[in-house]
Amino acid sequence: MLKQLIVFTLFVTGLSAQNNWDIKSCVDYAVKHNIQLKQADLNNQINKNNSDQSKAVLLPSINLGASHTYNFGKTIDRFTNTFANTQVLSQNFYISSNVVLFSGFSQYNNLKANEYAYLSSTESLKQQQYDLTLNVVNMYLNVIFTDELAGISKGQYKITQEQLDRTKKMVDAGALAKSVQFDIEAQLANEEVNVTNAENNYQLALLSLRQIMNLDSVGAFNVIKPNLDVEGQSILKDDVQSIYETALKNQPGIKSAEYSLLSSEKTLATARGRRYPTISMNGSMGTGTSGLAKDVTGFNIVGYDTTAVTTGGQYVLSPRTEIVTKPIPFADQFKDNVNKSFGFTISVPLFNGLQTHTGVKNAKLNLINTRYSQELAKQNLYKTIAQAYTSAKAALSRYMANKKKRRSLAGLI
Repeated sequence: MLKQLIVFTLFVTGLSAQNNWDIKSCVDYAVKHNIQLKQADLNNQINKNNSDQSKAVLLPSINLGASHTYNFGKTIDRFTNTFANTQVLSQNFYISSNVVLFSGFSQYNNLKANEYAYLSSTESLKQQQYDLTLNVVNMYLNVIFTDELAGISKGQYKITQEQLDRTKKMVDAGALAKSVQFDIEAQLANEEVNVTNAENNYQLALLSLRQIMNLDSVGAFNVIKPNLDVEGQSILKDDVQSIYETALKNQPGIKSAEYSLLSSEKTLATARGRRYPTISMNGSMGTGTSGLAKDVTGFNIVGYDTTAVTTGGQYVLSPRTEIVTKPIPFADQFKDNVNKSFGFTISVPLFNGLQTHTGVKNAKLNLINTRYSQELAKQNLYKTIAQAYTSAKAALSRYMANKKKRRSLAGLI
């Protein structure tokens, strides 16, 4: 198409000097400073993080924990299994792990859904960059075309001014009527208005280009005019349908819609998988210490008690003893109190407030809506190509007509 040819020609134009902008520098600046593109890039990074996280979910979870607790009042110390009425310090240390063995493939399908969502947002970002580039190119071309029209208007004004000068001389000589001079003066006034309008359109085109680039409006801004050879090129050689079929294979927006559809399909599979039982394997290892833990080191006799009397009248005495203990060092407790566990868990979803059922229904509706979005994207692409094709043909006709008019004016001047 004409626009594609012009864009290619503009991109291969030499680098611009300071305050002189070619099409490549305009596009690069716009892409770098566009806030919407930056937001889209952040959203794409979020989708990438979600995709990576859904892969990590398949790995076992590992947790490490510890506690340092003071108990007051009457309590049972779980390490000594005795009552305590004093302050007791206890410490616990543990490591545990859990891995899901089966969950109706919901984890795998969720992984694929997030992966396709990331690919979709990546293509969507490319599409936004493409759209911004096209808009910058359109406005860049509009600057050039309005400048050309302004030049034509100025040329026409100059010709009419010269014609008025000649007419005045002929009127003064009596060769023409005064009314002829008045007609040309009226024509000159109209062309002066045309020059003003054309210049205003050119300035507005420059302003629109600067705004879409997010370029500060202060300072000089000159657009480099490329040398275009449109006449020698084969333009609009393809029809709308062939261009559309090619675009379907390469357009980022269409690829984004396709990935979005795949993501919705996997989201539905994820929701259906939640209907199945979840089987998981878990294990843990822990230990702990207590301030009440003591080792018995011996006995001390603190007295004697009469426990019986013999037939001879003698008292039978039994020693009264007390246990001698010492606190067990925390290091020994840490080693001796190790406990381990290993097991399997199955969870069968019987009823959860219709959450699973509702999730499946909503996922189905979202899938249908995504299909509509994909079809709409294809329809919009076809409309855009058809409109661009028609506009390109019209632009080519205007370009050739203006070029002839410019040559004619140059000859007259």
